[in-house]
Amino acid sequence: QVQLVESGGGLVQAGGSLRLSCAASGSILSIYVMGWYRQAPGKQRELVAQITGAGSAFYADSVKGRFIISRDSAKNTVYLQMDSLKSEDTAVYYCNAQLATYYSGPSQYWGQGTQVTVSS
Repeated sequence: QVQLVESGGGLVQAGGSLRLSCAASGSILSIYVMGWYRQAPGKQRELVAQITGAGSAFYADSVKGRFIISRDSAKNTVYLQMDSLKSEDTAVYYCNAQLATYYSGPSQYWGQGTQVTVSS
């Protein structure tokens, strides 16, 4: 069984910063991609940023220049440093991992979500 455990959400004023963490655990053989999605009330879940095992990163246009994704492969952990936060960044942020376990091929896994609220 695989678990993704997120931490670091909270309430912050506009212009402030937060750092999200997500640790993957379980019978993990290989992690291909880790990333963050978010879902605001009444909106669809959207990709925020993701990073491959080789370190290649992708960012949504709305967060480029403000958010940085990084990964500690030894700890199976991904981070999202969020700076210059705006009210429109308010959402539930979900960790996502595409990985293979010792018992199954590549599959997608989700964390439980962490709330980020930016007050203006």
